[in-house]
Amino acid sequence: MPRTTAPIPLSNADARRIWLRAQRLDTRAPFGEGPAAVTAAVTHLGYVQIDTINVIERCHHHILFSRIPDYRRADLKQAQSTDKSVFEYWTHALSYIPSKDISFFLPAMKAHKREGHKWFASVTPADTRKVMRLVRAGPLTIRDIEDDVLTEKEHLWASRKPSKRALQLAFYGGAVTISERNGMLKTYELTTRHFGWEKPPKPAAASGIIAYLLDRALRSQGIVSLDSICHLDAPSKQAVRRLIEARVRRKELVQIAVDGAGKQEHWAQPDVLEPTGEGDPGLVHILSPFDPLIIQRKRTELIFGYGHRFEAYVPKDKRVFGYFALPVLVGDDIVAALDLKTDRQNKKLLMQKWSWVGNGKKQAARKELKRRIEEELDRFERFQLAE
Repeated sequence: MPRTTAPIPLSNADARRIWLRAQRLDTRAPFGEGPAAVTAAVTHLGYVQIDTINVIERCHHHILFSRIPDYRRADLKQAQSTDKSVFEYWTHALSYIPSKDISFFLPAMKAHKREGHKWFASVTPADTRKVMRLVRAGPLTIRDIEDDVLTEKEHLWASRKPSKRALQLAFYGGAVTISERNGMLKTYELTTRHFGWEKPPKPAAASGIIAYLLDRALRSQGIVSLDSICHLDAPSKQAVRRLIEARVRRKELVQIAVDGAGKQEHWAQPDVLEPTGEGDPGLVHILSPFDPLIIQRKRTELIFGYGHRFEAYVPKDKRVFGYFALPVLVGDDIVAALDLKTDRQNKKLLMQKWSWVGNGKKQAARKELKRRIEEELDRFERFQLAE
């Protein structure tokens, strides 16, 4: 990239401050409470990842709880099913996305409708006609379809039900949407009927999608790199770089040299670098391993000096932090990783393993850190066990 000025140096401490502010993890209740807070949080973050693992609460609820202290699962259900202010679709993974952004996902839906989807290549036209006939009669779950002849799985996470694969293909093609979710049981509905569209929104242009990706990252990350903007989306990098270069020339972005980043380039909006009031140093967050602060492992390690390991699929004798370790953020530092499990039958949170990391390894600070983390664990347990 042509440079007119040298990159602005930035310490890891300042990078942490900026990123935590962008992630809204530096204040106690940045989005308020209730369904409106869910919509505000998803809108600010851009998306909230969904995952099936439920050793503790599933990650979409966990991520929202980390930013909405009074979060209730019913708030997300209302936002999705009643207010219809969030919807589900694929980002780098299946996620909740603000409904106002749906135009940026319509081109991908149209492409899947036109070209199919590699995960559901075995879906036949007859399978599709069957499920679309059923869903036109009203919303349905896969449990409502009882006449399937089960087939072999195509891969580990595939369904043996042809109707489920057909519904998933219709979902990726935009014909149906997920109107409600109970646990991991999804209710499918016609997209037009769910949103009440007389005429669907106009799909965003390719240039608009690239600007959306960049703006979403700037809002939720503060300091961005090509990797952080295009997480698991390498094909978009070239176009995103061109847009960044244009904004640098217009002085809308400045290049940043993050301490320890080497040749990896970073950028930020100039006002992000201006001093702001300090965040609340008393905050403790027990984070999901799928939290936006953690999911991009290399970025987390660069800025926090913490290399998270997701070890659910690692052999037991090779695990360091445990099967489902949760990073613990105290103030602006990740100090521990807790391998927790919710025993719902006996209504308690089980501590499998406690690992100190970073400054948590310092004996002098450990007693006070442990006290503060245990206080948050009490609150976290109440959330885990709440209906």
